[in-house]
Amino acid sequence: MNFRTLLRLTVTNPASAIYLGLVGASVVFTGVVLLTSSDPGFVGVWPFFFTAPTSLVAVSIISAVGGMDAPIWLLAAGLAVSALLQSLALGATYEALRGRRIGRTA
Repeated sequence: MNFRTLLRLTVTNPASAIYLGLVGASVVFTGVVLLTSSDPGFVGVWPFFFTAPTSLVAVSIISAVGGMDAPIWLLAAGLAVSALLQSLALGATYEALRGRRIGRTA
């Protein structure tokens, strides 16, 4: 599997693009609420919910290594890796199902 195949499965198919757009929108919404609201509540958990279960595993590993004082950039990197990993899995599933559908009609 080369880089172009990984890129196609992770970013450029419709299922992955919609998923990454949803995750990106939740991150932007969280940032806007955190900057404009004096009491943001639990709005910061939505990006982690959209990237669960891999983000929960990443946060567990980060907190085990860095403790409760882990830097925010490390959590953001874990969230980004989790989103890309799940986007890859979603893209591979989409391509497998699409290939089966095309194979039946031919």
